[in-house]
Amino acid sequence: MSELSQLAQLCTFTVDDLYLGVDVTEVQEVIRYQAMTVVPLAPPVVRGLINLRGQIVTALDLRSMLGLPEASSDELPVNVVIRDGADEAVSLLVDQIGDVVDVDEIAFEDVPPTLTGPARELVLGAYKLPGRLLLVLDTRKVQDVHLRGLAAASA
Repeated sequence: MSELSQLAQLCTFTVDDLYLGVDVTEVQEVIRYQAMTVVPLAPPVVRGLINLRGQIVTALDLRSMLGLPEASSDELPVNVVIRDGADEAVSLLVDQIGDVVDVDEIAFEDVPPTLTGPARELVLGAYKLPGRLLLVLDTRKVQDVHLRGLAAASA
């Protein structure tokens, strides 16, 4: 590794057969499934609201956002709570949590041409890891979808 390379740490998780990651500095916490309050008239990506120690957090269905089929009803998702620059927390519902992975930033590549549909719009790029491709989720775009969805529900 050259002296110019920078290591980044990504919190990883899976959604269907996609291996995704977000920068660890954006992750507030990872928690098991929480009971949710449904938001009337909200789009399908907004699964509900959870109470996280007195803080109301919107739970977003990453499967729905990525255009993937629903998970089986016997498998409860995991909450990856992320924070945006305005200190707003949002929960991403994922299938399974992975490890924190160190990646070399100079190995970052553009979005693969084989990635299509809504997933292509929500991914910044990828890292080729031994045996699999790690897609970096664009948390800003995910949160934009969240804000548009809540605005539509309140209109």
